[in-house]
Amino acid sequence: MAGGRRTSLGGSPPGSGVQAQVRACQAVAVSEPGGTELAATLRRIERAAGALATASVARMDESLPWFRSLPADQRAWVMLVAQAGARSLVQWLRSGGGTADSTQEVSDEVFATAPQALARSITLQQTVALIKVTIDVVEEQVPRLAAPGEELALREAVLRFSREIAFAAARVYARAAESRSSWDARLQALLVDALLRGDSADVLASRAAALGWADEPPVAVAVGRSPGGEVSAVLHTVYRLARRIGAEVIGGVHGDRLVVVLGGAADPVAATGKLLAAFGDGPVVVGPAVPSLDEATESARAALAGFRAAPAWPTAPRPVPAADLLPERALAGDAEARRRLRHDVYATLVRAGGELLETLDAFFAAGGTLESAARALFVHPNTVRYRLRRIADVTGFSPLAARDAYALQVALTVGRLDPVVPVVPTQTMPPPVRKTSQTGDDSHRSL
Repeated sequence: MAGGRRTSLGGSPPGSGVQAQVRACQAVAVSEPGGTELAATLRRIERAAGALATASVARMDESLPWFRSLPADQRAWVMLVAQAGARSLVQWLRSGGGTADSTQEVSDEVFATAPQALARSITLQQTVALIKVTIDVVEEQVPRLAAPGEELALREAVLRFSREIAFAAARVYARAAESRSSWDARLQALLVDALLRGDSADVLASRAAALGWADEPPVAVAVGRSPGGEVSAVLHTVYRLARRIGAEVIGGVHGDRLVVVLGGAADPVAATGKLLAAFGDGPVVVGPAVPSLDEATESARAALAGFRAAPAWPTAPRPVPAADLLPERALAGDAEARRRLRHDVYATLVRAGGELLETLDAFFAAGGTLESAARALFVHPNTVRYRLRRIADVTGFSPLAARDAYALQVALTVGRLDPVVPVVPTQTMPPPVRKTSQTGDDSHRSL
C-alpha cells in the first residue's frame, strides 16, 4: 500500500508517470478530434459559430452605447470578425492551443476579414471591449457547447484563447500604428520640404489635408539644429511637447536642421520656447506669423535665413524672431532682409524728411553723444532728442538702443548702396508719420 503510494505520488520524477500520461491524453484529445469526446465539443462549436456571433453582436448592441451608433457596414464587419473568431477557436483547439503548456498563438488572420479602415474607426480600447463581450457570451455557452466531462477544460481553453485573441488584436493595431506613423512621417517630411522649396499653395494644402492639419492661425515656422539620433524619436519629442501646450505642429528633419511648423499658438516665439527641449544646441529662429499654411513659405524662408545668419549674433536670445536678425541676414546676402531694411527703414526716413536722416548721421558720427551731435547740427540737444524719438516712431528702431542702432546703421548702408527712393524736399511732404503701402505697389517698386 505504502509502496504503491510512493510509486503513484512521490516515486516518479516531474513530467513522467501518470501526470505525463494525463498530459499526453489531453494533447491527443485536442489534436486528434476523431477519437475523443473533445471532438464532439469542437463540432458543437463549429455548428454554433453563427449563433455565437449573432448573440455576441446583440450583447454589444445592448451593453456598448458607442457600438449602436456605428454605421451598418461597420457593424456587419464586426459580425464577420466574431464569426472568424469562433472558427479560429476551433482551429486553435485542434492545433493544441487548449493545453496548459501550449505555446500556440492565435493567428492575426482573425481580423483580416475586416478592412483596414475598421481599425481606424474603432480604437484599440473599443476592440478590447468587443472581445470581452464576445468571450463573455462564449463562456456563458460553455455548458451547452462542451461535451460531457469537458466543461472545465473548455472553460480554461476559452480563457487562454481570450488572452491570445487580445494579443492578436494588439499586434494588428501595433502594425497599423507603425504603418500610419511611417506614412505620416513621410508626408510631413514632404510637406516641410515643399515649404522650404516654396511649392504652390495647392501642394501644401493637399499634403496638409492628408495629415489632418486644422490650419489654425497664426502659423509660423521655427528652425534650429536637430539633436541627432533617430528622426522618429526627435519628432516624437516635438509632438509630445506640442501636446502639452495645445499647439498644432508638423515637423521634419532636413540634414542637421529641425524644422517645425507651428499652428494655433497666439505667440509663436513663446510657444517655440516651450519646445526647445526638442532642438539641439545652437540658435533657434522663428519666422514671422502668417494667417495660414498657404503663406507659411514666407515664414520658412525668413526662419532659414535667420538660422544661417544667427552665428553673427552670439548673444541672441533663444528662440529669436527672424525679424530681429535683419542686419545679420542682410550682411549674409538675404535679399528679403535687404529689401526690408531699404524699404521699411531707409526709405521711410527719406520720406519723413531730410532732417531725420541728417540727425541720424550726425548722431552716429558723434559716437552716440547727444551734445556732440547737437553742436554739429547747430541745434539744441532737446531737438536732437526729439528727432531721435521721431526716428524710433517711424522706423521701429531706436537709435538710443545699441542693437537698434546697429540695425539702423546697416539700413543706411544698404539704402545708400541701393538707392531706390529719391530724396523729396521737406516742404512737399506731409507730417512725418510712418506710412504703410495699401496696394503693395510701393513694395514692388522698391525691389
